[in-house]
Amino acid sequence: MSMAGVSLASLLFSFCFLALRSRVLGSNPGFVGRITNKGLDYARQEGVAVLQQELATIKLPDFSGSFHVKVLGNVDYSFYSLNIRSFQLPNSAITPIPGEGLKVSISNTFAELTGDWKVKKRWLKDHGSFDLKVEGLSISVGLKLGSDASGRPMASTLDCSAHITDVQVHISGRFGWLYNLFHQNIESAFRNTMEDKICDEVSSSVSSQLQPFLQSLPVTAEIDKISGIDYSLVEPPVATNSSVDLKLKGEFFSLTHRSLPPFPPPTLDFPVDHDRMLYFGLSTFFFNTAGNVYYRAGAMNFTITDDMIPKEFKIHLNTSSFGAFIPQLEKLYPDMLMMLKGSPSAAPSLTITPEILSLSPDVDVQAFAILPNSTLAPLFILQVSTTISAKVAITSTKITGSLQLGKLQLSLKHSDVGPFSVQLMQGLINFFAGRIILPQINARLAEGFPLPLLDHLQLSNPVLQPQKDFLLFGADVQYGLKPRWRRQR
Repeated sequence: MSMAGVSLASLLFSFCFLALRSRVLGSNPGFVGRITNKGLDYARQEGVAVLQQELATIKLPDFSGSFHVKVLGNVDYSFYSLNIRSFQLPNSAITPIPGEGLKVSISNTFAELTGDWKVKKRWLKDHGSFDLKVEGLSISVGLKLGSDASGRPMASTLDCSAHITDVQVHISGRFGWLYNLFHQNIESAFRNTMEDKICDEVSSSVSSQLQPFLQSLPVTAEIDKISGIDYSLVEPPVATNSSVDLKLKGEFFSLTHRSLPPFPPPTLDFPVDHDRMLYFGLSTFFFNTAGNVYYRAGAMNFTITDDMIPKEFKIHLNTSSFGAFIPQLEKLYPDMLMMLKGSPSAAPSLTITPEILSLSPDVDVQAFAILPNSTLAPLFILQVSTTISAKVAITSTKITGSLQLGKLQLSLKHSDVGPFSVQLMQGLINFFAGRIILPQINARLAEGFPLPLLDHLQLSNPVLQPQKDFLLFGADVQYGLKPRWRRQR
């Protein structure tokens, strides 16, 4: 019986922690998750289905006692080898308790059990089989939601009540007719014992099963050799009349040297929307901490060489092509290949508004001539500024994107070959950026990045809406087998 509240609650918490999840209470989150009443109801349905399967294998404890028979006195009895033959859960619900947590309730439950019995009183011994029917079983459990210092969720029992409307026992055996005369005593003892034990078992299961499960949930995920994501709770889960909200740190961090990000998370004005089961808000903080980590790791630096340019192109990366814009170049380094090395002058910063997602990067591009002995001769450094618009899309399993390059603004930062007009080079740099660098980036973005989902969890009806300072993602879900986290710790 006690598995009801625990199974539903365990599934619910697995359901809440999909994603892809500081430790300072009250700080703004970089990532917000919301499970709506529609989502809670789906978790209830799946929890009941899981519970029905588990009940088929559950082992019930033996039940013993005594009853008084005239002349014989007290007769000891024992019911053992109890098996659940059928178990029906027609009515169940999971509802938020504003400011507290969740209420898990089951009502009008019907169960049929079979087993063996035996009695013993001096010379009187007998045994046989029995059938037990339980009708009108109702359980109501309140769960208080919280979080610990590590940012993991916590749960404790707020209250619990259990009631059984009717218990019927039919005993078969040599003296079964005699014991059936006292069936009311046995049925009453069964009902009282079960009502007393249910809430004790539920409270024990919450502390010994549900809470350890919550403590085992990962709060970081390793993305690659450079970065990880911290998705610990920044405050306890918040229950309202229509949802349960999770405010998560949502911060990328370096795996080699973790440090505080140089900017705070923005305040998110999360909209009231309940058409989907789940909603997630990914703020600019989430994306920009990623940019900061990869920038500091040097992962955004790039190199362009002539072999990266298709042979059919007329313009190539050599002093002959660039000599048209810098006449002295071909005189100093005649007929030599060139190399371009680029690096952002600062970490990129994504801006999100309801109208557009945009980046305004500044990149230093240094040109080199490749000498016959393969050493590099510095030529010049250009500062390149532009505005990049971004598009993001969501499928049932991954997030994809694409970038569109705006007009490049060039300025000469340093020259080792004398002064020259960078405006004449505008088209050439646009060509390299638009035909070589951008396609490589968009090809990677088109492959997508997997959503941090539980195994066997499928998303449907995804919707993606840019809001002020964050992306709002909503979806319905379909859940299969038991959860197992991917690449997380």
